Amino acid sequence: MSDVNAINNLVTKHKALKQEISKIIIGQNEVIDQILLSIYTGGHSLLIGVPGLAKTLMVNTIAQTLGLDFKRIQFTPDLMPSDILGSEVLDQSRSFKFIKGPIFANIILADEINRTPPKTQAALLEAMQERSVTIAGQQHNLELPYFVLATQNPIEQEGTYPLPEAQLDRFMFAIELKYPSVEEEIQVVKTTTNDETPTIDALFNAQEILEVQHLVRRIPVPDNVVEYAVNLVNSTRPNLEIASDFVQQYIDWGAGPRASQNLVLAAKANAAINGKFSPDIEDVKAVAMGILRHRIIKNYKAEAEGISEEDIIRKLL
Repeated sequence: MSDVNAINNLVTKHKALKQEISKIIIGQNEVIDQILLSIYTGGHSLLIGVPGLAKTLMVNTIAQTLGLDFKRIQFTPDLMPSDILGSEVLDQSRSFKFIKGPIFANIILADEINRTPPKTQAALLEAMQERSVTIAGQQHNLELPYFVLATQNPIEQEGTYPLPEAQLDRFMFAIELKYPSVEEEIQVVKTTTNDETPTIDALFNAQEILEVQHLVRRIPVPDNVVEYAVNLVNSTRPNLEIASDFVQQYIDWGAGPRASQNLVLAAKANAAINGKFSPDIEDVKAVAMGILRHRIIKNYKAEAEGISEEDIIRKLL
């Protein structure tokens, strides 16, 4: 199949995928789009939202429609790295046997990742970056495709271990889930309080998703789009000479080079699902919020004046 046909095929399958997901998840279109963009590019996502917004159900439904193996890990303060990675046990023949932990799946939902200590967070982040884990000096490769969708509750922060900036940077998207509208909530209540269980069809398989990831990387990008993405990321850095007064006034630290890479990759995927064979500046703008939100560190002045990361990004676009 040529790349042109492959993109047309992806547009059709993406629409069908969204329809399949909507059997279970009502609304949250932007959130689902961003999760799917991160999957089409091989990135990880951080879902930020209050309890009860169907984060777990959403990730489980997406995993089913993609035909992928799904595991959920509930992070707690007493969770040890071996609880998620697996461990070696002595079997009946008195030899050591490796028992795989829940991290061995295609899609991992890391629920409330900020509830667990840094040691366990680091074990997950090694798997995210290297697509492999090391147990007792032995390296075990994870099956591809491999995605981590981590959740954070923005309300209850007592007794939590916030992710350091360097670890936050490993997530391609930070996706904010908002409350549904009244109409959507009425629909949610109607569909979840009856006795019907919709059936979900798998529209992809693991191999097809890997092919989509390679397809996205083959999409050509014009130089002006790359320059726009890099200049946008550079404009968030207050220590540069080109930094505007606004940025110097409200930002402590700007985004790093990984933001530029992710902007271009996500713009390629956004162009592909919209049937375009090459991304333009509008595609970069469409994905900028989710990619820059968690990479900008605002200062106390911004906090005091009620200026959010979103406000800063909108000003820079």
